[in-house]
Amino acid sequence: PPTPAAIKERKGGKSQKEGKKRGEDSENRMLQHTVHALQSELDNLRADNIKLYEKIKFLQSYPGRGSSRDDTEQRYSSQYEEGLDPFSSFSRKERQRRYLSLSPWDKATLSMGRLILSNKTARTVAFFYTLFLHCLVFLVLYKTAWSESVGRDCAAFCAKK
Repeated sequence: PPTPAAIKERKGGKSQKEGKKRGEDSENRMLQHTVHALQSELDNLRADNIKLYEKIKFLQSYPGRGSSRDDTEQRYSSQYEEGLDPFSSFSRKERQRRYLSLSPWDKATLSMGRLILSNKTARTVAFFYTLFLHCLVFLVLYKTAWSESVGRDCAAFCAKK
């Protein structure tokens, strides 16, 4: 049987573990609270920066002001303009969703079309390639029609004799 001192020691060990666990739990809650507070502060700072960018745009709209854009302005300009037009962000997300639903062949076709339409040299090459193919088909059809016509005329001439 355990002695009273051993029983007391076990109870004291449990309470020390429970106390340590409570301390860790309270520390964990305090850290979570700190993270939440810092995240909300970060969100507030981002919103403030976007408002400041809006003020910069307003001040630059006056005549006689130079528009010297630095890295900070460029970083917040996209966020500012996204906030102005919710339809553009919806449109961009919808376009991305439709692109992801395309088959690989359709994606390849779309990519080639975008490549050709976005580059002047590619458009010129595609135009002359298409023109060359049309001329080639026209010449082949003309030659076939002419040779058939000559063959028919020759057969008619030979039949007369």
